Amino acid sequence: MQQTLAGIDFAPVLPLWLLGLLGAVAVLALAPAFWRRARGAWLRALGFALLLMALGNPRLVEETRETRPDIAVLLVDRSDSATLGPRAAQVEAARQVLEERLGRLPELEFRTVEVPEAGNQGTRLFSALTQALAEVPRNRLAGVLALTDGQVHDVPLPPTLDAPFHALLPGRTGEVDRRLRVLEAPGFGIVGRSVELRIAVDDLGAPPGGGQARLTVRRDGAAPVTQTVPVGREQRLTIPIERGGPSVIELMAELRPGEVSDLNNRAVITVMGVRDRLRVLLVSGEPHAGERTWRRLLKADPGVDLVHFTILRPPEKDDLTPLNELALIAFPVRELFQQKLREFDLIVFDRFANRGILPPAYLRNIADYVRGGGALLMSVGPEFAGAVSLAATPLGQVLPARPVGGQRNGVQEGPFRPQVSPEGARHPVTEGLTGANPDAAREASWGRWYRSVRAEPRGGVTVMQTPDGAPLLQLDRVGDGRVALLLSDQIWLWSRGHDGGGPQAELLRRAAHWLMKEPELEEEDLSARIENGRLRAERRSVATGTPPDFTVTGPDGSVQRLAPTLGAGGRATLDVPAAAAGVWRVTDGQRTAFAAAAAVNPLEVADLRADPAPLAPVLAATGGSAHFMGLGEPVLPELRRVSPGRDMQGGGWVGLRRNGDHTVTGIAALPLLPPWLALPLVLGVAVLGWRREGKVSSGSA
Repeated sequence: MQQTLAGIDFAPVLPLWLLGLLGAVAVLALAPAFWRRARGAWLRALGFALLLMALGNPRLVEETRETRPDIAVLLVDRSDSATLGPRAAQVEAARQVLEERLGRLPELEFRTVEVPEAGNQGTRLFSALTQALAEVPRNRLAGVLALTDGQVHDVPLPPTLDAPFHALLPGRTGEVDRRLRVLEAPGFGIVGRSVELRIAVDDLGAPPGGGQARLTVRRDGAAPVTQTVPVGREQRLTIPIERGGPSVIELMAELRPGEVSDLNNRAVITVMGVRDRLRVLLVSGEPHAGERTWRRLLKADPGVDLVHFTILRPPEKDDLTPLNELALIAFPVRELFQQKLREFDLIVFDRFANRGILPPAYLRNIADYVRGGGALLMSVGPEFAGAVSLAATPLGQVLPARPVGGQRNGVQEGPFRPQVSPEGARHPVTEGLTGANPDAAREASWGRWYRSVRAEPRGGVTVMQTPDGAPLLQLDRVGDGRVALLLSDQIWLWSRGHDGGGPQAELLRRAAHWLMKEPELEEEDLSARIENGRLRAERRSVATGTPPDFTVTGPDGSVQRLAPTLGAGGRATLDVPAAAAGVWRVTDGQRTAFAAAAAVNPLEVADLRADPAPLAPVLAATGGSAHFMGLGEPVLPELRRVSPGRDMQGGGWVGLRRNGDHTVTGIAALPLLPPWLALPLVLGVAVLGWRREGKVSSGSA
């Protein structure tokens, strides 16, 4: 749109300071004449005025302008809190109405800017606005209309916006919201002990006065425990850690009547159960080449407290050597195997024979220790096949194999390479060991052993065997405990690198951890975790065949039945999206696993009320306003164009500034006192003044 404006402009011939100096000289020259009231004083003043005007060069200027429309920015908040429940539909309806109204305003353009969900950074509304304003000239910005719930987390302080900012909020004033805050939660806990959580339940927007709320605590999907906690005050919860691995703890505060949403009424915490220093009892039945290997292996782990005894002289070999020359302390049989037996996490018998050192009552105590949840690892040699074998004692009731062949035929001599059995290829203790045979038809690449004890399995699973199929490493569960039986005393050859060596440390580490029920080494296990918004479940089993379908239950109660993908080593995996925060439950029909999905954007769910308070500094600095759109169909204020310097908001309207920005397309200038006219006028007035003064002088004479 073009406009033509006319006005008077000056283009002085001399600098302004010189014109001012000439004006001062003129005033000094005229002052005596006016003081004497001379009759030609006014003509002198007129002459000086015409001269100064001519030097000022007045012009009639006609300017042609092309006005440019102002620009308004419409911000649409698409963050999680702004699109909660009915807010999404209300914001979208308001956007359509505002775009229609803005399109009808004259000399105004508008730009709609979507503010996306920003992950865990909260609502980045002003970051989106700054990016949009990078292409908008500031002298054309009429104002900003923001469709938002007010929960903005990047408000600039001090505000830098120089145009009115108006916030239009879904819902109505006076909303309340109950939230559950986790003030402190440890990531790890010692198995057998308890951890302490610090939480608080707050009622936002409610009048002060406290009150109480019911809090439900559920751990790993077990039966919930409900207790009453005060509102607005810190509360401490004690959670026992009963097993190793992750424990998923779900906390949920009861719904408050009239609150916006219960999305932030719950919290999910994962506490990793770890064992304190492990207490291991190692009893070596006699000195032999592999004894030091066991000690070195267990002492290398800083988390292991090792108690080691070696039987240097069995009772039947009494050579009258004084006891104080054979041992620093006497073998504390009663203290170890009766009084403090259950304080040990693992008992290791290395080539121990029943030569009367341990009475049957103590061996029975060890068997009861295993049935009650203890862990026993036995590495045996020729003594296991003879008359002094522990298999013939009360301890034999918990062993997974019995020797066969007697002292003469029960020991197999000769080089062989241990093999992982077909069951062992799927068992976590032996799965994927470096150098293992890829299948039963091919040989392993690790070093050879030279002796094994022939035994008949009684229970459990054979994970390692000799080339002819005889058991070599037998694992079994007995009651609540576990037993591992290594039917050879040659594993130490691997640690010495003989014939290429082998994964001795890794194999024994896995066996010890399996015995102590570490979750990552369970042969029948189902685990689940949340990573990058996806639920990843894994089932591990030594059983063959097609794995069963997984049943996935989301935090909202939705149920999906999905088929996992079968992989190597008896593993079946499932990978599905998991966007909802809360506890996800996965079951294969026998086992159940839980995974905790924290809120994707914790800043967004910290306060779910529609509240203009976070925007107050910007509203005050720009002269803007905040309006609630009510419930249902949005009720929007009227849009008005307002001149600069006036109020930008009223009771039922909001203002967009009228900037009047323009571009000059043409200028025409007409001199009002050109030189050819100014010179005669100045000379004429000077002559008239001279004649006038001359007549006065003649009359006086």
